[in-house]
Amino acid sequence: MAANEDQEMELEALRSIYEGDECFKELSPVSFQYRIGENGDPKAFLIEISWPETYPQTAPNISMNAFFNNTISLSIKQSILDKLMEEVEVNLGTAMTYTLFEYAKDNKELFMENQPVHIVTSVGNNISIRTHEVAPSSKKSHKKEQLSKTQKRKLADKTDHKGELPRGWNWVDVIKLSKTGSKDDE
Repeated sequence: MAANEDQEMELEALRSIYEGDECFKELSPVSFQYRIGENGDPKAFLIEISWPETYPQTAPNISMNAFFNNTISLSIKQSILDKLMEEVEVNLGTAMTYTLFEYAKDNKELFMENQPVHIVTSVGNNISIRTHEVAPSSKKSHKKEQLSKTQKRKLADKTDHKGELPRGWNWVDVIKLSKTGSKDDE
């Protein structure tokens, strides 16, 4: 089978697989983009794959130079491209665009684990960017709610010595409900 026939078959397959997928974008019949991650996700990235004339016998061109990826460090981009090129070597000679997109989706967390998270906040006309280093096993600390003395006293009156509500506190008395019906029901 000629390279162009392979490309036509893969193009048809990609169109049917990603029909309605907002992450997939066909730039041309030989160039595609796929967004890995949700729109607001600070660790989302965009992969662009384009096919040369002799694809799939030769490797596709993979790029992460889209504006969408501006917040990703160069070392992370290079690391992702290196891992994708390893996948290309394994799949050389076969249709691999879908495989590469799925590989990137499956390994998104691994790819982006060392990427700092940028948070952009806008107050009036001032825009500030804060960078937070995210540890792989970071635990979120929950701030305890501050109660007044009156609120604490009311809570203590409702609960037992462990701070739990007594069993049956929200039960409904069935006998009282049956007595509240209308007199015509009798």
